[in-house]
Amino acid sequence: MLRSDSLSEATGLRVAITTLGCKVNQYDSTAIARALEQRGCAIVEFDQAADVYIVNSCTVTDRADAESKQLARRARRQNPKAKVIVTGCFAQVAPHRAAIPEVDAVIGLNRLDDLVQAVCKEIGARILVNDLRSARKVRTVGAGAPLGHTRAFLKVQEGCDLFCSFCIVPMSRGASRSVPPRQVLEEYESLADAGVQEIVLTGVHLGAWGNDLSPRLELADLVEMLAERGRIPRLRLSSIDPPEVTPRLLRLLETVPELCPHFHIPIQAGVDSVLRRMRRRYDTAFVRSLVTEIRRQFPDAAIGTDIIAGFPGEDAAEFQQGLEFFESLPLTYFHVFPYSVRQGTTAAKLPGHLPPQVVHERARKVRALGSCKRETFARQFVGRELKVLIEERQRPGGYAAGYSRNYQRVFVSGLPPTNAEIAVRIVAQEEGRLLGVWTKQVA
Repeated sequence: MLRSDSLSEATGLRVAITTLGCKVNQYDSTAIARALEQRGCAIVEFDQAADVYIVNSCTVTDRADAESKQLARRARRQNPKAKVIVTGCFAQVAPHRAAIPEVDAVIGLNRLDDLVQAVCKEIGARILVNDLRSARKVRTVGAGAPLGHTRAFLKVQEGCDLFCSFCIVPMSRGASRSVPPRQVLEEYESLADAGVQEIVLTGVHLGAWGNDLSPRLELADLVEMLAERGRIPRLRLSSIDPPEVTPRLLRLLETVPELCPHFHIPIQAGVDSVLRRMRRRYDTAFVRSLVTEIRRQFPDAAIGTDIIAGFPGEDAAEFQQGLEFFESLPLTYFHVFPYSVRQGTTAAKLPGHLPPQVVHERARKVRALGSCKRETFARQFVGRELKVLIEERQRPGGYAAGYSRNYQRVFVSGLPPTNAEIAVRIVAQEEGRLLGVWTKQVA
């Protein structure tokens, strides 16, 4: 239970929150906003005048660290008298680096009480960070309905035990641990009561959900539990590692109408030698078999991936081989990350670190291939009808926008209702985005 002794101090405070990084961070920011609203704070946009600015940081790359600090400086410029707080993974892993002069408090993960206290009044220490490596439970307070959105992130898992050689996340988020089913179902019901039309199951290592529970469960069990409730029309999975896309999970896509045909599978590299240096748990043959089978069973499914460009020791031949591998797969889109050294990881000590210009040139080439993949996939839907969940409307332009079940961004002429699923006839494709005409509302 959160402390309520700061309610009087919080009433009327304007608080701005900005979020970097993954869907887990987005969930955490919504939970922070809800906790502060319950104490009388008004949540405003980050570019507006505020009494308190919160930067929910990411530390996946050097660029994310730098952007976190830039946002803190920007907040200080916007209101020199405001309180500026940095939380999230950068705050957890490198609190003293996050504590730049413009920042009043650095608060690590899993310390929501202290974050609320820091917003509402002064706290005793400038840096408050716990060691999460021994944490065994996930603390959730229920993010509730997302602010101004029709889609909600539902965190069901936290932490990671894999220790891939490039990744700092196990050190920031701690060991893998699951949110118990009862707790997940309670939050599901809360989101359904709020009228949310789509939930995205998310976690640091989503496919590990249930491994630490007694009795042991798996992600497919949780999907079935949520589908039995049947109160939210769409259920989407966030990132899930290749070995955890099981035959049972694929079968659920045929039997559970709420489950969206969208897979985000972080492959990371397209050469076995690089995958071994990354300490991934599969090879390219496994990936090819998996992706090909998904495409065979579900021709319209979106299949996205993460790719790290310029990993240490990757020579020109390996890069070209990897590029050709990804070109050969029936993928939909890429999230491309130039390799970034994370101190404390195994990869930081590997030989053969590449010059930054080489890393970024390779990332550019992979992104170009990804853009072609996205456009090719989108083009096949021109002339067809898709179900689109409308999330926003722009009256000056007279159009609405949302996502199809297979994760295609669709712009619709006219002004259909928001938070509603409509049928859209696709008439054109522009740079991977679809343009369509509203035909009817889906019952």
